[in-house]
Amino acid sequence: MRVLFQEELIGRVREVCVADEGLDAALMYGSFAAGEADEHSDIEFWLFFTPQRRAEIDPQAWCANIAPTSYGLLNEFGSYVAFFPGLVRGEFHFATVDEIASVGEWPARGAAVERMLMVDRSGALAPVLRGLPERYVPPVDSPEVITAYCDPFANWLVLAHHLAARGEDLRAWDALGHAQRHLLWMARLAEESTAHWLTPSRGAERELSADTVAGLKAATSAASPQELTGALRAALELGRRLWPVIAARHGRSAPDALFAELDAALKR
Repeated sequence: MRVLFQEELIGRVREVCVADEGLDAALMYGSFAAGEADEHSDIEFWLFFTPQRRAEIDPQAWCANIAPTSYGLLNEFGSYVAFFPGLVRGEFHFATVDEIASVGEWPARGAAVERMLMVDRSGALAPVLRGLPERYVPPVDSPEVITAYCDPFANWLVLAHHLAARGEDLRAWDALGHAQRHLLWMARLAEESTAHWLTPSRGAERELSADTVAGLKAATSAASPQELTGALRAALELGRRLWPVIAARHGRSAPDALFAELDAALKR
């Protein structure tokens, strides 16, 4: 079996972690920890240092010990992202040992503890990971799914319609993206395919029916008036099909009057 370059990098991360005596614990998460990675996957880690050592660290220099980097940045979540050869993204959360307990607030760990654990010098990290469920189970049996996933779809779709009608194509395109994400959740609810719930687009082509995938793709567009209108119609059509399936499980009905009015508006 071919060894991916990312796997070589993971080995180097482990070596650098072990060599850094100021690092108390480290874990790997994401697709490599879950055994779902391919040549396009990122490598992702949480690193827990003593406070003194963390204060000394330059993330760019630390990551350069793993392999040459072409660039590095802090993302919107405060994680350091290093770009290794071949455009491989490495995401590193530089934290302190005081933050190990916060891992226990994660909704799920997403992988077996043995695959995640890189270093655990004090033994504090392993029990926190074991206390987490391996997979997140969404509350699909709760009527709250209508409020949390279906209602926002309707809200964003109507907003996207108005923005497109006004001629704010870019803003309409952005609103359609929000509607699309909730449409993905609706598709997973309707088809009872919730394996990748927290990132609903992940594996959608493999895990959802061909008709639903085709509908989801039709509900995307470029930011042009004609394509936006077509995507809005496709999103409405798929939403009309999925919503009743979800609602029926909770003795609810779909907002047929709203859908009919939006349908008429999109045909003008």
